[in-house]
Amino acid sequence: MNQHQHQQKDEQSQNVQQNIAVAFILNLVFTIIEVAGGLLTNSVAILSDAVHDFGDTVSLGLAWYSEKLAQKQPDSRFTYGYRRFSVLAALINAVFLLSASVFVMSQAVPLILHPGSVNDSGMIWLSVLGIIFNGAAVFRLKGNQSINQKVVRLHLLEDTLGWIAVLIGAIVIHYTSFHWIDPLLGTSIAIYIAYNAVINLRDSLRIFLQAIPDNTNQQFIQNQLLAIDGVDSIHDVRTWTIDGSSHIYTLHVVAQKGITASDYPHLKEEIRHELSHSGFQFVTIEIDSFEESCALNLQEDKTNTPQKD
Repeated sequence: MNQHQHQQKDEQSQNVQQNIAVAFILNLVFTIIEVAGGLLTNSVAILSDAVHDFGDTVSLGLAWYSEKLAQKQPDSRFTYGYRRFSVLAALINAVFLLSASVFVMSQAVPLILHPGSVNDSGMIWLSVLGIIFNGAAVFRLKGNQSINQKVVRLHLLEDTLGWIAVLIGAIVIHYTSFHWIDPLLGTSIAIYIAYNAVINLRDSLRIFLQAIPDNTNQQFIQNQLLAIDGVDSIHDVRTWTIDGSSHIYTLHVVAQKGITASDYPHLKEEIRHELSHSGFQFVTIEIDSFEESCALNLQEDKTNTPQKD
């Protein structure tokens, strides 16, 4: 990566941190307003979303800190750097939201059968404020791509959609006096949040368990590598991702017959070039000559090793 690319990446990181900081302040202010409003209006739907908003505030705080931490350079403790801390924040946020959603459902479901009265006018005004505050926060995080930023933006987008649902529900209650709509909305919002929290938890765990990066076609990549002049076969392929956007690829290459050690630098350059186009930033390559013992052993079992036709 050249100096210009480093500078561009640093600027993008600064923009991300600023956007998360603004979203954090917006969400913190509105969470305080929301808790007070939920208690005053006696609305389970609003209190349900207040729990969610509190989770988002924690998420944004963790995201803000972890994004700053993720920019630290690799050192003797973390040789790949600190990028995975943002994934850790996403994992913690997902667990928190899932737990909060289960708690809200346990409180809201009984109220569907025995609903209390709510202040529908207060709900309407709080809903409008919720749409404005959360919509502004979603807009600030538009375009960010790390899993941490995606999780936080998803939370805020869910909040915005939830407030639209609460607004519609409050209007219906105002004209029909169907107060059971409020706990029903609270339960529905909690279920939706829990569903997405499980998805985010799964994605975070996949990264920690070093699964193959999403949208990576292993067979296609291996075919592209085998098409490089000088490559006879490849094996011991390992690929994983640090944070959902920075990927790692290690492989063992057997050079074609006639390829000498002086050709290895050019062969490695071709392989790195191909893998960089497939989205891999960290590549480790080991090359054996065709005559080496490991290459000869490979010839005995061609069914398990990708080779040229």
